Amino acid sequence: MPLALLALAVGAFGIGTTEFVIMGLLPEVAADFGVSVPTAGYLASGYAVGVLLGAPVFAILGTRIPHKRMLMLLMGLFVLGNLISAVAPVFGVMLAGRVVASLAHGAFFGIGSIVAAGLVAPHRKAAAISLMFTGLTVANVVGVPLGTLLGQQAGWRVTFAAVAALGVLGLAGVAALVPRQGGAPEAGSGPARGAGQGTGSRIRSELAAFRNVQVLLAMGMTVLGFGGVFAALTYIAPMMTQAAGYADSSVTWLLVLFGVGMVAGNLVGGRFADRALLPLLLTALIALAVALAVFTLTAHDKVAAAVTLALIGAFGFATVPPLQKRVLDQTAEAPTLASAMNIGAFNLGNALAAWLGGLVLDAGFGPTSPNPVGAALTVGALVLAAASALLERRRPTGTARAHEGSPVRAGSASPAPSLSPASSVSPVSSVQGGAACSSAGTGNV
Repeated sequence: MPLALLALAVGAFGIGTTEFVIMGLLPEVAADFGVSVPTAGYLASGYAVGVLLGAPVFAILGTRIPHKRMLMLLMGLFVLGNLISAVAPVFGVMLAGRVVASLAHGAFFGIGSIVAAGLVAPHRKAAAISLMFTGLTVANVVGVPLGTLLGQQAGWRVTFAAVAALGVLGLAGVAALVPRQGGAPEAGSGPARGAGQGTGSRIRSELAAFRNVQVLLAMGMTVLGFGGVFAALTYIAPMMTQAAGYADSSVTWLLVLFGVGMVAGNLVGGRFADRALLPLLLTALIALAVALAVFTLTAHDKVAAAVTLALIGAFGFATVPPLQKRVLDQTAEAPTLASAMNIGAFNLGNALAAWLGGLVLDAGFGPTSPNPVGAALTVGALVLAAASALLERRRPTGTARAHEGSPVRAGSASPAPSLSPASSVSPVSSVQGGAACSSAGTGNV
């Protein structure tokens, strides 16, 4: 495993910790600032909004700045945001700090996915992406529980200071271990992706990716598929206490169990997505839909509820590496914006699912009612996956196969059905360090 993947995983661990740890510290933060717990909840929703806004802005900026330098800038922004939160004198300042930290989220995972895929051979791209995302999944097993415990014992400000320190560690790792690759050319370096293209041309190439039907289908799967997971997870505390009969103190460890499932699913998804991406995706979505539907029944038994929760984490995160790789494969020449926006799509799905789950709870359908909502969302993702597979099967013979590691060359056919001619994507002479690798078959710079 390239050590650069470890640096990316450390950054992902810090980002995952700061995203979710606030859920366990809302009572302490609310009491300290003298606001209600629902008002303190804006610290979670504000973070999600920041992810959605920051992903496209910093992804476009990432087409002008080398990927390594961009990752360092993003980690610096992450550190700054968490430091603002740690020393915030009033609630509004803390909310601003959360938004600042969140701006780095989408672009870090989007650009980091490109860098991770470029560090390994073409047949190991999904595995490399999953290793980076392992930092995010481990954060739910280790970072969030420890951060919550630290905040409860030493004060929530200490937690955010510790997360900022993790960001500094990730920044140092990126600076020391990630090679120069992709993005705009480094000063004094050879040509990189997009060399010979002006800024406007590079941005047009990035935007042209969204005319590709397969890219839009993949993002739709991201919104609906992982949204299904969050329909249940957002309301897991009342579900486990009211339906399963767990004590309030047990919820933290149930979330750890969910995180263990996430880690396992992420690693399995990364391993098998390189072999059979669409079959894996279809299988994982079917299993996730079944698990969410069954959770409506198993949530009334402690043991069955715990097992089902772990399975939902596993099946849900098994879709993440293949979906991210799917976007990279379909945007080989200009992957930066689409990759970052797909990360934003995860957060959009989370927000949509939380809202829908809240609607059925408010309507009085009971504590397990978000589970059928999650199952329905996942079935929607499954329909999109089937449509994507059908389009793939109907693709004309001879079309360039970016997902098999071959770069899309100037004048070649579009890698997937598109809403516009393939010529709408500006050709480049070479692809370095991105999702597409050289015909030599290595992806290393």
